[in-house]
Amino acid sequence: MTSTDVRPQTAAGLTFPPGFVFGAATAAYQIEGAVDVDGRGPSIWDTFSHTPGKTFQGDTGDVAVEHYVRYPQDVALMKDLGLDAYRFSVSWPRVLPAGAGAIEQRGLDFYRRLVDELLGAGIAPWLTLYHWDLPQALQDQGGWTDRDTAYRFAEYAGVVYDALGDRVPHWSTLNEPMCSSLLGYMAGQHAPGHQDPVEASRAVHHLLLGHGLATQVMRDKGADHLGITLNFTPMSPATDSPADVDAARRLDGQQNRMFLVPIATGEYPADVVADLADAGAPLPIEDGDLEVISAPLDWLGVNYYFESTVRGLSEPSGKHPTFIGAERVQDLEPEGPTTTMGWGISPEAFTALLTRISGIAPGLPLFITENGSAWPDEVSADGQVHDPERVDYLLRHLAAMTEAIDAGADVRGYFAWSLLDNYEWARGYAQRFGLVHVDYATQVRTPKDSAGTYADVIRSAKDGV
Repeated sequence: MTSTDVRPQTAAGLTFPPGFVFGAATAAYQIEGAVDVDGRGPSIWDTFSHTPGKTFQGDTGDVAVEHYVRYPQDVALMKDLGLDAYRFSVSWPRVLPAGAGAIEQRGLDFYRRLVDELLGAGIAPWLTLYHWDLPQALQDQGGWTDRDTAYRFAEYAGVVYDALGDRVPHWSTLNEPMCSSLLGYMAGQHAPGHQDPVEASRAVHHLLLGHGLATQVMRDKGADHLGITLNFTPMSPATDSPADVDAARRLDGQQNRMFLVPIATGEYPADVVADLADAGAPLPIEDGDLEVISAPLDWLGVNYYFESTVRGLSEPSGKHPTFIGAERVQDLEPEGPTTTMGWGISPEAFTALLTRISGIAPGLPLFITENGSAWPDEVSADGQVHDPERVDYLLRHLAAMTEAIDAGADVRGYFAWSLLDNYEWARGYAQRFGLVHVDYATQVRTPKDSAGTYADVIRSAKDGV
């Protein structure tokens, strides 16, 4: 912090840099519903969620929270919170039902209406092109294991930018490519539900290639605030033994460095390249790819929820691993309280993470594009939703973020996950992350205590309290 910074303290005792952006985030398949409306084609998540045994209680995103028709109400909730910005994703199969070719204007018209509603409320739209809902037609041709999908993604980016580039200033290519690749093609926990290390390695590289190609397309069309959103999980060894230290290195490599380092430097980490090759799943790099992947960006989105502690094993664990070649790594149960997702709570690791990212990608402004927690929220007898655990989580992580800013991290905004309770992927509707409670039977929205707390922080930051 320089002597010229003005950092008024908020009602929560937090201070933020001038112009700091406060927002909330969602994703298309988690909230929109209307999966067969206005020409939308099927996505891999439609297929996966309708496959018996893949999701909690067979839950699907068919209805979700009906944002496709209730978006004016949801934008009004954002305005009541005092949000500066709203991060949302576009459904690729809603715009290009077959993944390429014929454009569905009715799908684009929905996003035009949403953007107009946001702008009318004084809320800046932050658009994510891909939040996991790959058109099933492209998956039928190999999905992200097929290099051609990267080029189809770039074409899709151009279609959406042509439609919305005049009104949407902030663009992100991918959300959490680690999940799309490793959870989708290695762990089998997410769509398309495969468990193949070679497929996973190919998906990693083609997702990053698609990011770079889409960035080029949008730059050529005049985009000037482009980013990508990565999810980070700090990995700590259980002890200082060589086996534990190597386990943490291996998982940190695939969870964190495999995605950030090539974008920031134009090279994959050498140890990760070696790990994947040793596992028989080398990255399918072609000449010129890394130059494309490392196309200059204007900002980096950081998603953070928890940290992990890992141990190296002398024998395979017997469980199918999330990470390639990690059969001899054990992820330990977190100590202390956990959210209903089973995740630990580590705001201090958030501070360290932001400092670390700033060192790997110096000069790249950071925006916290997701941070939040799931709790067993219920509407009380007084008609309110009291969520003290989420209030505590929110304030502690905001404080951890401001500590990183004070230490020199260039963090310029924070988007809470999530605006609304919604479809939590394979966990179905059992996990509630929202600032706003949704009764799934009636679709009634009720702002939680955490929404009020966040609104107070935003209001006092703007008022200079």
